[in-house]
Amino acid sequence: MELVFRQQLEKIISLTDSEYEYVRSFFISRKYKKHQFVIQQGDHVNYEYFVLSGLIKCYVLDDDSSMHILQFAMEDWWVSDYMAYQAGMAATTFADCLEDTELMGITKENKDKLCGEMHKMEHFFRVKSNLGYIALQRRILSLLSNNAEEKYRQLFELYPSLFQRVPKALLASYIGVSRETLSRLKLPGR
Repeated sequence: MELVFRQQLEKIISLTDSEYEYVRSFFISRKYKKHQFVIQQGDHVNYEYFVLSGLIKCYVLDDDSSMHILQFAMEDWWVSDYMAYQAGMAATTFADCLEDTELMGITKENKDKLCGEMHKMEHFFRVKSNLGYIALQRRILSLLSNNAEEKYRQLFELYPSLFQRVPKALLASYIGVSRETLSRLKLPGR
């Protein structure tokens, strides 16, 4: 299973076996069951996680307890409440498992230490962070300028495997429409 992690790293940097083992020593492994929380609002967030297997939804609840999904994280993706992780503040989001999930986590202290000791890892995390900003910008622009059908089609084109794993109600929440609106559209993946 950890081959997925090494492959993730080696998409951006090359590592010898001993370098990989050293990097791996900074991470912990965690397993979660379906519906188990990885992060709950108000928690202290100690880890940034890499998803080895499974699927997580990250979301906030508004004053009416309506769910607004910020992110899905599946295999080969990174996930955390980044504001809380970076600033050492309480979590503002929830992250729970839609499937049994296996994660590798790194604390901020270990990440800082690892990046300080290995330029390769600093480079890796910088590239991943930049790619994350690009994805977030794409998502915000889509939410601001696309209609429901365009948002759905864009999501389907980018992440077709989500449509086999995520209920339509959650996909609707992710693109910011009601389940009823989504049901009325003639869309791919249905």
